[in-house]
Amino acid sequence: MIEDFKKFALKGNVLDLAIAVVIGAAFGKIITSLVNDIIMPVLGILLGGFSVEDWSYTFNGAVLRYGAFAQSIIDFTIIAFSIFMVIRLFTSMKRKKDVPAEEEPEVLDKKEELLLEIRDLLAKEKTGL
Repeated sequence: MIEDFKKFALKGNVLDLAIAVVIGAAFGKIITSLVNDIIMPVLGILLGGFSVEDWSYTFNGAVLRYGAFAQSIIDFTIIAFSIFMVIRLFTSMKRKKDVPAEEEPEVLDKKEELLLEIRDLLAKEKTGL
């Protein structure tokens, strides 16, 4: 059982997933800091100094903090867009890498050009019959 677990845990996909989770968590912290420390304060200044996270509604002593929920939606949207842009960047870089370099056009000598013309004329005569 231990050997099976080692084989499973050391497969490339499992290790890739573990690395992705760790990097994703760190990336999430960076984006959360970007939203909380840069974007939202600037947005608050531009819109008159309010904070979305402070929005709330009190109903019979219960406080509904819908501003915190709205802040979470904003965080999610920015994180999703950031991940989309990073993946798009990597995909475009991979496409450029996968595209073979254009080959230089062949330079034909006179004999080859004449042979190609003869071939084209014969093909034209054959279809015209």
